[in-house]
Amino acid sequence: MEYLLNETTRTVHKQERGARSPQAVCGVTYHLDPDQLQTRAEESAGDINASKCGRCFDAGGGY
Repeated sequence: MEYLLNETTRTVHKQERGARSPQAVCGVTYHLDPDQLQTRAEESAGDINASKCGRCFDAGGGY
């Protein structure tokens, strides 16, 4: 699974499968320019200093 990092809020989101552009499952990234989002592989998602989206992850704390 791939994840999205919102560089502005430093929040990690689950990436929606099949979307034409980077979009989070929760929908909060629809208004962002794709340049503000980084796609990360599951292995490297834990290496960044960011919080998890509370809508995308059960144990998340953001939004």
